[in-house]
Amino acid sequence: MAATIGPCLEAAFASDYKNFEVVVVDDHSEDNSVEIIKKYPCKLVCLEGRSGTSKARNTGARNSNGEFIFFIDADCLLERDTLSIVNKTLSLNGHDVMIGGTYTRMPFDRTFYSVFQSVFVNYSETKNADGPDYIAAHAMVVDAGTFQKSGGFPEDFMPIIEDVEFSHRLRRSGCNLVINPDIQVRHIFNFTLLKSLRNAARKSMYWNMYSLKNRDVFKDSGSASVELKTNVASCFLNIILIVLFVLSDIPGFLYPVLPVFMINIFVNRKLLRLFYETGGMLFGAKAFIYYTMIYPVPIAIGTFRAVIKYLFSRGQIKTQK
Repeated sequence: MAATIGPCLEAAFASDYKNFEVVVVDDHSEDNSVEIIKKYPCKLVCLEGRSGTSKARNTGARNSNGEFIFFIDADCLLERDTLSIVNKTLSLNGHDVMIGGTYTRMPFDRTFYSVFQSVFVNYSETKNADGPDYIAAHAMVVDAGTFQKSGGFPEDFMPIIEDVEFSHRLRRSGCNLVINPDIQVRHIFNFTLLKSLRNAARKSMYWNMYSLKNRDVFKDSGSASVELKTNVASCFLNIILIVLFVLSDIPGFLYPVLPVFMINIFVNRKLLRLFYETGGMLFGAKAFIYYTMIYPVPIAIGTFRAVIKYLFSRGQIKTQK
């Protein structure tokens, strides 16, 4: 947190919109985050012990005085006009609406894996702007009264995707969800290949654990999109076909490989085009290879772990004594 909280607060106070307060919750950090935060004119709330993201956000909301609450993460930077766009968006919507934004296509750090992730999230969160399945808490706007009545983020939950559960709960209560793609924050990823793969596997595991329980595994939901699911299915179907060909030496197993691959490209054509538009030909080619041939592996690993955990929790897999 110490490495990013300074730039985060610097960006907030550089906003061209001035009518706001900043509440920062320190979740019992062990670095010099508190010393950095105290340099800025914000309200600092320190938790006595490590409590998790949900409790930190709920605590921040309880200590805020605004009519609306804008949630942002410590590793995200507001664009100069983000809050102005939020204010304009709120004026066009009622209090029973939760509004979301997304990442900028180009993140703060410009490594290949960071840019890949930022473009992927930007596309996934904005392609269904009029009817998103959830609002991500890295750029979430909600009426303060609505938030308090809802009970806030679930504190007895998984370590991530608490914003998905919160969004689903508010929508069931009658709150509308809207994405404004112009509300953007610039994320600090610092992703390497290993961090990118670990992030994909971790998110896939927790997302599938929640989706299995929620019975909406196949729903087009943010980064758990139809495109990504098609991409993973295509990759492993082709792997199976190639393995069958190698083991049997029957050429017929290879015939569907190209059509399956082309169907995947067609389904993911808008995302693949966005990779090219963001980073040019070389980046687009690298992103295409990474997305279609490597990225499915950690997603599949995370999915497999989620299924095993789900079956254990249901008692359908029993350990031997």
